[in-house]
Amino acid sequence: MQRSLRRLILPCLAASFVGTAARADFQACLSGLQAQAASVGVSAQTFRAATDGISFDDKVIELSQAQPEFKTPIWDYMAALVDDERVDDGKAAMREHAQALANAEGRYGVDRYTVAAVWGVESNFGKNLGKMPLVQSLATLACSGNRRRDFFRGELMATLKIIERGDIEASRLNGSWAGAFGQTQFMPTTYQRLAVDGDGDGRRDVVDSVPDAVASTANFLHVAKWSNGQGWGYEVKLPKGFHAGDTGRKNRKPVAHWASLGVARVDGRPLSGEGPLGLMLPAGIDGPAFLVTRNFDAIYSYNAAESYGLAIAVLSDRLRGRAGIQAGWPTDDPPLSRAERRDLQTRLTARGYDVGEPDGKVGAKTRDAIKAVERELGMPQTGRPGAKVLEALRRG
Repeated sequence: MQRSLRRLILPCLAASFVGTAARADFQACLSGLQAQAASVGVSAQTFRAATDGISFDDKVIELSQAQPEFKTPIWDYMAALVDDERVDDGKAAMREHAQALANAEGRYGVDRYTVAAVWGVESNFGKNLGKMPLVQSLATLACSGNRRRDFFRGELMATLKIIERGDIEASRLNGSWAGAFGQTQFMPTTYQRLAVDGDGDGRRDVVDSVPDAVASTANFLHVAKWSNGQGWGYEVKLPKGFHAGDTGRKNRKPVAHWASLGVARVDGRPLSGEGPLGLMLPAGIDGPAFLVTRNFDAIYSYNAAESYGLAIAVLSDRLRGRAGIQAGWPTDDPPLSRAERRDLQTRLTARGYDVGEPDGKVGAKTRDAIKAVERELGMPQTGRPGAKVLEALRRG
């Protein structure tokens, strides 16, 4: 969660005060932060224990300043997050934690499939929680010269309050470079506002307690005005010559309006929905189309990205046993599932390219290797993990 905050932060992290000077001033900055921590109820003992041995983390600064050179097409994004493997894992996780999900649904009125979909996208059902120590990461950002240092100081204070209260041990507070943590990736201040005790042990442990994590996520969506009993939306098909001027998630119209324009559900059922619906075209007029309800906005608020919201929505449908996206994406090079990406990485490794562990996660090393093998095979150099390069490698 909270990648929206991370995206907001990225452009603001200038290299105005990093490197040697920042490292030299880090301990002095920490001393100054202790007074701020005391003012919000963090004891000197807790502060010292949490910050003892931490240091200025150059890797955090490097990640905060990274400007991605490769923009992931939405079809690749969706294929990586919503594939058969994740659906199978999700169904297994839902069976294992059925009572926790049922309790969260009953308490907050958010259906278990949507909560589970957030859980799956954010941490792969608890398998990928992030490895960067929160206190060190946030202290580094709070003590560097970026223009968002006050924001990060607030997140650091919230983290220290979690430790002070005893909800989560400091050693278990690991996550992203920007501070998101736990099974469903809350930022610390979001945790303070919305995390709840789902298992009744008196603590709000969204790291090691699945009941706490799923109940907290349900509470987030409840506060975001999720309407139980109403879906997020559904896929539709557009008539030939459809004018795209009325599209957009926020450009909501009554169901009758869309019906009058010839918009129809892909499953052949009549258009339906409580309240006005927005027509979303994530890949343009030639790609899949969706009519979305206000519940989609609740999902969107978790991350403030429509591609993210769509991944949650489609995964929730597939966890229910419904079909995924029916229309084809506007590309002649189909996206790869995580299993296919692992196959691609394994084949690149076999040809001598260093891509790290074949894990299905496509980073700079994998993209560089794809470009190199595309050049070797006489293909256009895209660096994209698509079906064309995988099939070329399979053919040898």
